[in-house]
Amino acid sequence: MTDNSMICAGIDVGKSHLDIAIHPGDATLRVAYDAAGLKALDAFLQEQDVKRVGFEASGGYEWRLLVHLRAGERPAARLQPAQLRFFARSRLRRAKNDRLDAALIAVFTAGLEEMPALPDARFDRLASELTYLEQIEQQIALVKTFAETALSEIVKHRHAREVARLETCRKAHLLWMEKTLRQDPDLAQRLDLLVSIKGVGLRSALCMLIRMPELGHTGRAEIAALAGVAPYDDDSGKHHGRRRIQGGRERLRKSLFMCAFTATQHNPDLATFYKRLRDNGKEHLCAVIAVARKLIILANAILIRKAEWTPEYCRE
Repeated sequence: MTDNSMICAGIDVGKSHLDIAIHPGDATLRVAYDAAGLKALDAFLQEQDVKRVGFEASGGYEWRLLVHLRAGERPAARLQPAQLRFFARSRLRRAKNDRLDAALIAVFTAGLEEMPALPDARFDRLASELTYLEQIEQQIALVKTFAETALSEIVKHRHAREVARLETCRKAHLLWMEKTLRQDPDLAQRLDLLVSIKGVGLRSALCMLIRMPELGHTGRAEIAALAGVAPYDDDSGKHHGRRRIQGGRERLRKSLFMCAFTATQHNPDLATFYKRLRDNGKEHLCAVIAVARKLIILANAILIRKAEWTPEYCRE
């Protein structure tokens, strides 16, 4: 059971400031989101005898606060916007501003049975670098679209040169990320285990490791849910709706789907699994989602066993 007397703080993260609220109680504070503001935050939390802190993921703006809180002694949790949105609805809360959001986060944090762990510090820089790599890939796709619609051959040639430049940057950055990750023996071993799965390349393996640090440390159902490939029922009474996936980590799910497309062609086990689903009348997209789910569960199992992948048909 949760301790209702525990003093908790909720922090709403803005681009230039932080709003802090205390529960139980009505103490609040707004500080600038800089070194001086973080120092004032620590003093306020100490003054209020705060035992745990919750804050909302805010499109990347929360990373500086996350690193600061992780270095402290108080348990802290980064909460997902969907959690707080549904919590606000359950309390019939319609009004919304930074101060009210901080108070809502504080109440939600106080009700948590267990505080979710903050991300592993080893992935801080790698996550940022992976985002940069994804942005390069987005630029490549955009420039290719420009080239397809360009009327002038001269302009098409310029676009082609820009694509070639970006592709060179992408390959160099990918290799740099691999080299950086391999400086950690544990991560290097995990990377080798993932790329042993036929159909999983370096790019996809890096995304799995960095976007899902829980891989190899939790159960298959939770891993599928975190990746956003777990099907959820839509049944009520006599109504039996179509099961759908939802939630999860968008960037990871996108990479996982691309990997699943490749695996249906090159991984004998997953190709057989995909063909069986199609032969049983499953739609292409539905079958690919099932392959993606099976793939992330397989990756999780391999990291738990710490044994490289071998195809089913080679096993005794």
